[in-house]
Amino acid sequence: MFVNLLVLLIVLAITFFFGRLTYRAVKAQRMWVKILGGLGAGLLTLVFAAVSFFGIKKMMTVYSPSAASAPDLKVDSTPEQIARGEYIANIGCVGCHGVDHALPLAGGWNMAADEGFGFMGQVSTENLTPGGKLAGYTDGEIFRAIRHGVDKDGNLLLFMSMLPYRELSDDDIEAVIAYLRSLPAETSPAPTGDKLNFLGIAIMGSGMFPMPAPAADSIDAPPAGATPEYGKYVATFGECRGCHGPDVTGTPASSVAPAVPNPRPFVGTLTLEEFIQSFRTGIRPNGTAFSPAMPWQFASHMTDDDLAALYAYLTAEP
Repeated sequence: MFVNLLVLLIVLAITFFFGRLTYRAVKAQRMWVKILGGLGAGLLTLVFAAVSFFGIKKMMTVYSPSAASAPDLKVDSTPEQIARGEYIANIGCVGCHGVDHALPLAGGWNMAADEGFGFMGQVSTENLTPGGKLAGYTDGEIFRAIRHGVDKDGNLLLFMSMLPYRELSDDDIEAVIAYLRSLPAETSPAPTGDKLNFLGIAIMGSGMFPMPAPAADSIDAPPAGATPEYGKYVATFGECRGCHGPDVTGTPASSVAPAVPNPRPFVGTLTLEEFIQSFRTGIRPNGTAFSPAMPWQFASHMTDDDLAALYAYLTAEP
């Protein structure tokens, strides 16, 4: 935070410098100085003013997000909760927090560097075992981190704040907490946590990565069953909505990521049995494999009932 504040002051000073230069150029007696100097210095003033504005805007969000206080929560950690939390973690959490996308959940994956936006700073997944920072969190603080994307110190968790896991039910978040508390402590030499540099802060402030609406304070899951409503919930903890869009209808290409296809037309050509078999094996009924970008291995851990619900959701009108 201190370094980013220092950079902000430098950018503000440069903005002021070019602003003064613009003023002096406009007041000059020679016409070419008025035109060339005024336009050049004026343009640079606008550029640095915009960077300053976006930086200030996002720094206020990152370092002072408008999220509720951590609830006063103590999870019971019953065997049923731990089992449910393990199920969800092995489908959702392990993809980012797992070492090489598998257990243990020791984190350390710098997704910013691997996904091509390392110039914005560090965005590394946390160690979720008792050997990481979560050992110093209360259950309520872990709950807030998942639901609202805010860490123990009140700073925004960049990637977590944009993922659909914030829509997990209260009961399932508590189940995940119970499971994480039950894990053996693991250590990792890899750095963890979000440490955006000022450029990353300014880019975020420009709206290139739009933030979702605030999460609800309390959420109940739909009744379990092979229904589109529960299927959407399965797509939430299965992270389908994080890649394929909020309604799982695909996402267009952007400056930082390629397009993600709409899976609904393909799923509409399958029977339920073919759909389940495809997710169990990673092979389509025609014998072709899923794209390497498709993390079907995580969905393969879903029960047949949850896959049936997901099928119902993907074959219904979005």
